[in-house]
Amino acid sequence: MAWRFAFAPPLQPSLLTIKFNPPNSFSIFGKSLKSSMLERLLISSSSRYCFSKKPIKFHLLNTTPFFRRHIHSLSVLAMAEQSSSSSSSQAAHKHNNRLTSEHSPYLLQHAHNPVDWYPWGEEAFAEARKRDVPIFLSIGYSTCHWCHVMEVESFEDEEVAKLLNDWFVSIKVDREERPDVDKVYMTYVQALYGGGGWPLSVFLSPDLKPLMGGTYFPPEDKYGRPGFKTILRKVKEAWNSKRDMLVQSGAFAIEQLSEAMVAVAISNKLSDEVPQIALRKCADHLAESYDSNYGGFGSAPKFPRPVEMQLMLYSSKRSRETGKSDESKNALKMVLFTLECMARGGIRDHVGGGFHRYSVDECWHVPHFEKMLYDQGQLVNVYLDAFCITKDVFYSSLSRDILDYLRRDMTGSNGEIFSAEDADSNESEGASRKKEGAFYVWTSTEVDNIVGEHATLVKDHYYVKPSGNCDLSRRSDPHNEFKDKNVLIERSSTSAMASKHALPVEEYLDILGNARRKLFDVRSKRPRPHLDDKVIVSWNGLVISSLARASKILKGEPEGTRFYFPVAGTNPKEYMDVAEKAAYFIRKYLYNQQTRRLQHSFRNGPSKAPGFLDDYAFLIAGLLDLYEFGGSVFWLGWALELQETQDELFLDKAGGGYFSTTGEDPSVLLRLKEDHDGAEPSGNSVSVINLVRFASMVDGDKSKHYRETAEHVLAVFEKRLKDAAVAVPLMCCAADMLAFPSRKQVVVVGQKSSEEFENMVAAAHSAYDPNKTVIHIDPTDLEETRFWEETNGNIALMAKNNAAADKLIALVCQNFACSPPVSDPKSLESLLSQ
Repeated sequence: MAWRFAFAPPLQPSLLTIKFNPPNSFSIFGKSLKSSMLERLLISSSSRYCFSKKPIKFHLLNTTPFFRRHIHSLSVLAMAEQSSSSSSSQAAHKHNNRLTSEHSPYLLQHAHNPVDWYPWGEEAFAEARKRDVPIFLSIGYSTCHWCHVMEVESFEDEEVAKLLNDWFVSIKVDREERPDVDKVYMTYVQALYGGGGWPLSVFLSPDLKPLMGGTYFPPEDKYGRPGFKTILRKVKEAWNSKRDMLVQSGAFAIEQLSEAMVAVAISNKLSDEVPQIALRKCADHLAESYDSNYGGFGSAPKFPRPVEMQLMLYSSKRSRETGKSDESKNALKMVLFTLECMARGGIRDHVGGGFHRYSVDECWHVPHFEKMLYDQGQLVNVYLDAFCITKDVFYSSLSRDILDYLRRDMTGSNGEIFSAEDADSNESEGASRKKEGAFYVWTSTEVDNIVGEHATLVKDHYYVKPSGNCDLSRRSDPHNEFKDKNVLIERSSTSAMASKHALPVEEYLDILGNARRKLFDVRSKRPRPHLDDKVIVSWNGLVISSLARASKILKGEPEGTRFYFPVAGTNPKEYMDVAEKAAYFIRKYLYNQQTRRLQHSFRNGPSKAPGFLDDYAFLIAGLLDLYEFGGSVFWLGWALELQETQDELFLDKAGGGYFSTTGEDPSVLLRLKEDHDGAEPSGNSVSVINLVRFASMVDGDKSKHYRETAEHVLAVFEKRLKDAAVAVPLMCCAADMLAFPSRKQVVVVGQKSSEEFENMVAAAHSAYDPNKTVIHIDPTDLEETRFWEETNGNIALMAKNNAAADKLIALVCQNFACSPPVSDPKSLESLLSQ
């Protein structure tokens, strides 16, 4: 008995042959799954694999890179309308299932499918056990293009729904609401099949063991590949005839994955040479993959992976400090050119601000148009770092561009920051089908009519053509989906274009800014992409960090700097207000002050999911930045409190490292220690940096404890740092930070209710230096003084000895010695530059 599964977007269609012919052993490349699993997850999915598995034999051929946007003749440019959960709305629908009572936008999008969906939970599991049928698990998220495609093609189809309802218990999961569930089955699919993506489609036994799976399936048999209905029939047949083999193989896979994915440290700390070796290896690997023509690391599709740029900036600074000036300049040049190319490319929304998810081509031109909050927060920080290093307002204006987009379109009335905007939208009101990028693309005639007298200049600047401009790469629009459409892109510098049109740069920028505002006003009348207004703690933590940092770093812009639409030219101090409101929202709605625990997300109330490692680690990092960049010591106190809870819930005290989940939910079969720094950094990498920062703020045994915990965490991932450093760029930085011999401490003493305080803290952060901690204390604030007496008596004493009425001073401490106090920002900047 054999059949073939077709895997399609986000994987390229590839053939998977499954034969029920049990071999004698379970192996991959002749090795046991246990010994090779981590390596398998690292190998590029563009390789060719042959798997043998007990009791199922897998042959996976012709796989191509994970996450590629594949557009072919099966494309369906459509998505389901978001469903309302109100009872009045339900009455208007032919079908209502259990998802109508859920809060997740993604689950609500499926609440009126004819499929009898269950949310993840005991009700569904009990039903599968009672009926003795397998579970069909479908995982996606509300702004996922191919999730929408599969919904329209299959889950809205009455025939497909009947097969699912008769033969399976069907469960829908929002991967953003339940990343723990998603990780279990994505790990399974990636490890065994060579790739993964969303929608994730997995068949499970009633006890939740995976049986087989894939990503998107087309509805019908085509091109020699089976459709979803064929697959459902074959899985049903296999369940009836080979159930024991299926269940045995699923249980064995989970057992092997569990052992392979939970590393244990063989020592309490890294070998001394590892931090420098890992940093160098990662930088060298990225340099080898650098695209000198268009910027970025690697080939198309191109993702703005901020952790890679952070690694290169950090490596550049460390090279300069060790006298390797050429290496330093080259690494910096790669990052700055990449940031410039991204900013001028179509991956940036020139009209509304912010960045799209990734570019399908090597030119950063035609993007996958969804906008994710985690990208925005991280990119702000990289552009801020670039500004600190260069003092070029080009980079600071890009930080403002993103933050002003977030303030305008992604922030709720209570300060909460939403998750994502979709790629798809209707071209016009009432249209029956949604198209990817419809909200963002323009025809040449539209630009003429909207911009008016300067249309020729604007079209020249943004490469707008009557026939459409998606012709810069063969990858940009291979199926002519954007015929006559234009994705705005800047192909030349502003100064060069101003010269071409014989205009002063300022006047030229004014014309462009006014044109963008006109385009924005017209675009605002188009049907908007779906907004996922779910609030995720970890992603909010990333943005809280960037807002807090911007509030002081942007004070370094030259006085009189002009900004052009869509940048609002906000007073930098206002960014701190936005950051604090977001933090207050989390504390009020997603934090239990009695148990000191977080919930993961919020939409019409907290989600059922508890906080995960990333929620704690990313929020702690954001709170540390809130404090270090001038916020109340209250935020530092909360960060310390959260760190205690994180250690209690997630830390493997014996084996080292942090688990991603608490292990309290028996339905989540894998408890992993994640280390991969991808689109988001790993919780372990961020945690090590947090611990290093804490260790420089507190004193005595507590400081020692934080350092020892960080050392033990890193020791778990020593092999990864040695053998696959490019997979863990932020962890490479974290390891070097921990090993750094002399972290600077800047202590600012004085009353905080003054502009002088703001300027002094801004000066403390004016230069790029990740190996620095900024502490500020107001000696007149009794609560703050008491906090430091309990946390670090040296800081309290320093404040007492340097307190003076109406005077603000700063000290720079290093190697247990402090500089003489300085009393003005310029002197502090000079001191820090030494």
